[in-house]
Amino acid sequence: MHYPAPLAAPADGRRLTPPHPSRDGRRRRPPHPPRALHLRQEQLIHRPLRRRLPLAAAAACAALAATACNDTDTSAQDKSPAPSASTEKQLELPPALTKQQALAEIERYSTTNNRANSSRDRALLDTVEDGPLYAMSVSAYKETEGLTKSERKPYKPWAYNTQNAELYIPRIAPGKPRWFAAALSDTKGKSPNRLAVFAEQPKYKRWEMVSVVDLYGKTLPKVALDADGYATAVAANGNQDLAAGADLLRSGVLDNFATGGTRSGKKIFAPSKARAQQIKVHDETTVQYGDKGTSVFTGAANRYKDAYALKTTGGALILFAHTHTQTDAVAHPGLQINPGKEDNAWLHGIPRTSIRYTFVCANAVTVPAKAAPSRLVGYTCARTDASGPPVGSAPTDRA
Repeated sequence: MHYPAPLAAPADGRRLTPPHPSRDGRRRRPPHPPRALHLRQEQLIHRPLRRRLPLAAAAACAALAATACNDTDTSAQDKSPAPSASTEKQLELPPALTKQQALAEIERYSTTNNRANSSRDRALLDTVEDGPLYAMSVSAYKETEGLTKSERKPYKPWAYNTQNAELYIPRIAPGKPRWFAAALSDTKGKSPNRLAVFAEQPKYKRWEMVSVVDLYGKTLPKVALDADGYATAVAANGNQDLAAGADLLRSGVLDNFATGGTRSGKKIFAPSKARAQQIKVHDETTVQYGDKGTSVFTGAANRYKDAYALKTTGGALILFAHTHTQTDAVAHPGLQINPGKEDNAWLHGIPRTSIRYTFVCANAVTVPAKAAPSRLVGYTCARTDASGPPVGSAPTDRA
């Protein structure tokens, strides 16, 4: 799916406790009457990758420490000097595909994605998406199908602007999986604001987008390019030339959500806008019910273990996915959580005593070569499931 420019996605339901400020400035509904405790989960979701609903908050930095908004590690890509003897072997490898072919694949994705979105055609979408991105997109389809026809917003076609796309095409050894990354924008005249990964599916002889993240900064990671403009793929795990690998980074991101980054998160990551936003999600969500309920984040089984890494001028850019849950529960009998309309596809409007939401997320991190903290430069999350025990057999006391 295509996700538009990131927006903070607040819980838009009514709550029994005094409402917190909306994360994107939109007005909340009035407080909920007693016995109807309701506040839908912190919406990390990035709705249709064609119409997304993420948690990037443009105004978030204003409320956070200045140090948390200082992304000095991200800067424009540049070409490396003429290859040295140590890089000549790399230059002998063929690129995953040519730049013209990569642009054609991006355009094919945009066209097919629009066709699939217009009718929520999962089979067609499956021809251009895979991995965590496909899971996010299908979840958005399901959410839409849980709404009444009058609640569904008309679909608006979109397209990635290939004219200002920044391509990071690595040279790949024969027999190895082929992939490439691209910094993209779906708004003409705007600089790229998200980073996508495309991977070849040899069985079907086609390329599919497998991941996309919102970039929390105005400039791009400094990917190293050779004299011909191609990138270098490096190992995302077990790389002795990097301060951290994808598995360690994943644990740090999970800690950002689970504890607000007070444990491994603060050791693994330097301050950045993206990390500050994940911590903001934790801090605001875990107090959303006051003393009437709780919200707890935990890591979950992750099906999407592929990680992609590109050499930068100071280390590497690593892209990986993670899965986490958010469990909301009432603090004592007599209260209930009333699902919002966006939850209908999973919860069918039935009040619950607890709800567990599952999120699939994609992350982008720049990792230094020396022993120093890494920097989370972007991420995207989407709710992919929700479940919980009903208060009763029917929602007899909904507000």
